[in-house]
This record gives sequence, structure tokens and C-alpha cells, in this order.
Amino acid sequence: MLPPSGGPSVDAITTAIELTEAERLDRLRLIRSDNVGPRTFRSLLDHCGSAGAALEQLPELARRGGRRDLRICGKDEARAELAASYGLGIRLLAPGEAGYPPRLAATDDAPPLLGVRGPTETMMRPIIAIVGSRNASVAGLKFAGQLAHELGEAGFAVISGLARGIDQAAHRASIKSGTIAVLAGGHDRIYPPEHEDLLAAILAADGAAISEMPLGHEPRARDFPRRNRLISGAALGVVVVEAAHRSGSLITARMAGEQGREVFAVPGSPLDPRAAGTNDLIKQGATLVTGASDIIEAVGPIMERPLSLPLREEDDEPFAPDPESHDRDQILSLLGPTPVSLDDLIRISGIAPGVVRTVLLELELAGKLIRHRGGLVSLQ
Repeated sequence: MLPPSGGPSVDAITTAIELTEAERLDRLRLIRSDNVGPRTFRSLLDHCGSAGAALEQLPELARRGGRRDLRICGKDEARAELAASYGLGIRLLAPGEAGYPPRLAATDDAPPLLGVRGPTETMMRPIIAIVGSRNASVAGLKFAGQLAHELGEAGFAVISGLARGIDQAAHRASIKSGTIAVLAGGHDRIYPPEHEDLLAAILAADGAAISEMPLGHEPRARDFPRRNRLISGAALGVVVVEAAHRSGSLITARMAGEQGREVFAVPGSPLDPRAAGTNDLIKQGATLVTGASDIIEAVGPIMERPLSLPLREEDDEPFAPDPESHDRDQILSLLGPTPVSLDDLIRISGIAPGVVRTVLLELELAGKLIRHRGGLVSLQ
């Protein structure tokens, strides 16, 4: 199969890594510990240098933030998860390792360990996301399948969320050429359950499945937006075929825009509420799509740009050993339920960046802080 538009047949990342099993175990323990999300994980790794060093500092950091009972994932628990994953053919990969979608690795909230089933080659190909309504029209289903088939023929892998409707149509039409299912739950908790056969067919045809959730995790409502950021983050662009107002597909489109991805929308009848969201996206500047060529032409120049992993937050800003109580009080007084930027917090407080970052980590590990997109933070 020829590469699309003469571009590269795989995405490449400028800095490749390969974890030792000891490092993988430490990373798994860290991300499975209480109040450690992807952004906190990255900040801890940036400042501590390794997951092992971060694990050693967690209890003290949480205590200083006001929590003394922080649960830290034990070695036996992490070893059991690794063994169970390997037993199901799941690799737990870090950003930058072969098989971890390169564009997802370049996002600022990339999963520190991603559970991947399927061949490395599929994950490293240029990827286009196709999403849309679960209650799709016949025309929408047909067009989603046509797009997925044509993109597959052009050398792209198609990624979607294994949901009913448009997702299902996109996956089925690209099984032979390569498709990737993004799961909201663990690899052993497929949703919807009736799509277990579809996932099996995807994997049997050298497609792939990815999830950041542990085995046994049943997907909840809040897990689907988290899943959506993986769909958009792994892709060059996101195509929305049908979406009503306030649909999950529009959340995916918004996340795509925040991640710097191309957003495409298929126009629909003004009389069909399933087209209201896509028509609005076009009004807001999304690229109108009437065929796969519109997508291929738009992403061609993007594929020529090299990828790199996110930079460290501050190479020369280590943790403050133990911030002064008056610094903690001042930072806490400046925080509230409204998200504010880290830069504004540093500027207005006049406190050293390393001290501010340390206090924020303490508060987050204590369950008192929320990190938002764009580097914003607020109190829980």
C-alpha cells in the first residue's frame, strides 16, 4: 500500500525510549497510586528524575498537602497487573516506545503507560479519527464507512471509540486496512458488550486496541471524555460525521482543537438534529468534508513535520525541599474554584517557580487541586 500523498508511511518520534522492566513496574505503581493523573505523573517525573524517586517522595508530599493516608500502589499489585496484561497480549507502553501512538505521546496529558493490543506497525501509521452519533442515520453510517474505506486504501489507520453508530461503521469499513479501537474501560471490560465480536475481528485482522485503564475497570460516564482525548490525541485529525448539540463527538472535536489537531465535519440537513453539531463546527471553522480527498489534502503538510516528546517543565527547577508555611498560605489564598494559569500564580505571588510547583503538587496529591487543560489549576 502506498503512503498517502507521498508522505511518510509511519509517524516517527525524534526521541525513542525503551523502559527496563523495573522502570515499567515503578511507572505502573506511580500512575496507579491515589491522585496521580497523567499531568501529575509527568510533573513528578520531571522533577524527581524517575518514577522510583517519585514513589519515595509521595508520602511526604501528600502529608505536606494535608493528607496522611495516600494509597501507593504496591509492588505485588503492580506485578500482578503486568502479568495479567501480558497474559492477554497487552503491552503496557510508555510515551516514546515503539507501539505507542507517536502523536498521542506528544500531548501534554499522554497516559504514562498505555495498554496496547495489536501490531506495532498499525500504531505507528498515520491515523485519522472518525466519530459521530450513536443514533446515526443510514446516510451517516454509509458515508462514515465510505470515508473509512477510502482512508484505509490511502494508507491511513482509522481510529474510533468502538461505540454504536458512526464508530462501529468506521471500524467495520477499515478492518482490512487497519483500525484502532479506543476503550473507555479495561481491555477485559468492553463497552458496549455486543461489540466484543467486532473487537475480536479488529484484532484478528492486525488492527489494535488501546486503553489507559487497568484490567477489570468498568467504564463510567466520566471515562468517555478521557477516552475521547486519546482518540483525538493519536490522530492527525478528527472527522465528525453526525453529531447533535452537546454530543460526545463534539467533546472529541473540542479536544482535537486544543491538541492542535485538524477538525473536519460532514455537513448535513438543517432539518436533522443529528447534523446540528457538525453544521455548527463548520460555522466555527472546521474543514468541510465531502470525501476522503478533503482530509488527505489537509493533513499532507502536517505529516512532513517531525514529532518530539514534550519538554520538561523546567530543567532547572527542582522541588523545594519544604516550602515555608507562609508561602503555602499565600499560594492557597490565591487559588479558588476558578482555573488560573501557573504563570499568573507565579507572577502575582512573587514566589519562586520551584516553590509554587511543589505546593501545587502537594495540594494535588492531597486531593485538593484540579489540573485543567492549558496549564490551568483550581481548587477541588
